[in-house]
This record gives sequence, structure tokens and C-alpha cells, in this order.
Amino acid sequence: MQEKIRKLAKEKGYTILAHNYQIKEIQEIADHLGDSLQLARLATKLNAEKILFLGVDFMAETIKMLNPEKKVIVPVKAATCPMANSLDPEMIIEAKKKYNAPFVIYVNSTMKSKMYADVACTSANAVEIVKKLNSDVVLFGPDKNLAAYVARKTGKKVIPVPGETGYCYVHNYIKIDDVLKLKQKYPDAKVISHPEVPEEIQKVSDYIGSTSQMEKIPGEIEDKKFIIVTEKDMVNKLKNKYKEKEFIPVDTAICNNMKKNTLKNVLKALENEEFEIEIDKEIADKAVLPIKKMFELMEA
Repeated sequence: MQEKIRKLAKEKGYTILAHNYQIKEIQEIADHLGDSLQLARLATKLNAEKILFLGVDFMAETIKMLNPEKKVIVPVKAATCPMANSLDPEMIIEAKKKYNAPFVIYVNSTMKSKMYADVACTSANAVEIVKKLNSDVVLFGPDKNLAAYVARKTGKKVIPVPGETGYCYVHNYIKIDDVLKLKQKYPDAKVISHPEVPEEIQKVSDYIGSTSQMEKIPGEIEDKKFIIVTEKDMVNKLKNKYKEKEFIPVDTAICNNMKKNTLKNVLKALENEEFEIEIDKEIADKAVLPIKKMFELMEA
């Protein structure tokens, strides 16, 4: 089936982009593998006019926003992100009125919410973006754990919106005991955690970083063994890149929405060239502004 997919993608002119949390078999058929913003930016540089995206809906939206002239399809409409959906535009409007502070929106959010934010960020650059803002008080959403991490790193008052209900269930429900047991079992392993995990897990971690940062760390240090505290299929990419090193996943960390993409429905998507991502141009023109502002701040 992998061979059929690769052959059909080539025949129909599709470039396959897949998120790091996809299952191993899907990672293997991708032309490019990365995090959501990496793939969205990469898409702007591709010659391909057609993109098959394998991830969740807000990521596909972002790719389409940054590449409005390209055809973007996904295998299943129901692959969504509960965290992104936890933040709605009304929450942002109310918070900005109440606190009169800039709103930093995590790229893991819906297009309609991005319309009302001042600047976007990723888990890799959130600290840097907030540091560059000329305000000691910042509104941040939707991930409360990333907001707390940014607050600790910047010393600024970071107010999470929507608050306690804003989190990635995959990361937020990882138990500290699961990580401690792995540390006990592999005492010579370094712990690399995503900043979306709760603070108590961050405190027992050797490194904290986004998936793109996780990808770099093993190449920068001599250690041979790593406990990877994020969605479990991230280890497939790391194992493939660093064949001489060992990566231990947290087996309970599974994103059910990412797993809605399968080889079977990927093949069907190519055969029928569906489901195409279509976005409202008026909304997209506004929603892309905080992303462009992020790019400007990163280059400043």
C-alpha cells in the first residue's frame, strides 16, 4: 500500500507532508516530516501545486492560509485538535478588553481565533516572542502549560486563556509517575519533554523543547539514551535520524486524532483527490496577520 501511495502521489503531482506524530507507516511515505509551522513554511517554498497533508485540521488550515494558490487535501475531515478548539474568538475579545494586553496565540489554534490575536508563536519560539513584546503582561492561549513555561522563562505575567480548560490532552494527562518510572528504569537516559506537559514533569526533565528542538538535541550532546515525553510516535522520527541512539517513548501518550490518518484513507484521498481544504479568504487574510507578525519579530 505504501508503494501504491507513493506511485499515485507522483502520478498526480502531490507532495506529501506529514506531522511528526503520525504513525510510523505514514511517516515513511512522507516527502517531508515536521511540526505544523515547519511544514506550512516549507509548503511556501515547494514547486508542487498539490499538497496531501497528514496531521490535524488547524495545521491544514495554516498551510492553506500561507499557500492560498495551492490545492491542499486531507484524508479525513474529523482529524481535529481539542486544544485548538478550546479557544474561541469571544474569549480573546473579552480578555483583551479586561486586561488591555497583547494576545499571543499559539499556532495550535483555529483560523477564526487567530483573526483576533496580535501575534502568533510556536512552542519553539514562544519564549522569544513574548520577550520581544513591549508589555509586562501578556495574554496567551490556548495552552496553559506552555503559558506557565513562558511565564517562568520570561518573568512576565502571562495570563492563560481559556485558563484551566486550555491544554493538549495528550501532554496534560501524562503522569509524573510514568516519567519517574522510566527514569528509574533507564537511569542513564536524558529526559526531553515538550513544554505542553505539566510543570511537575518539566521540573524533572533535562531538556524542554518543541518537536523541532527535540530533533536537534540528540545531535548536540554525547548521551546515547533519551526518554521522549511527547506523543509516542515522535520517537520513530528520532530513531530514523539517530540510528546509533536509543529513544524511549511514554507509551500512554497517544493523539487519537493524529491516528485517524491511515494508509487506507491516504490512498483513497489520492484516488479521489479529497478532502480539499477550503478557507474563507476574508477570514484568512486577517488570520494570517499574527503569523506574519511572528515572522517579523523572529527576524528583528
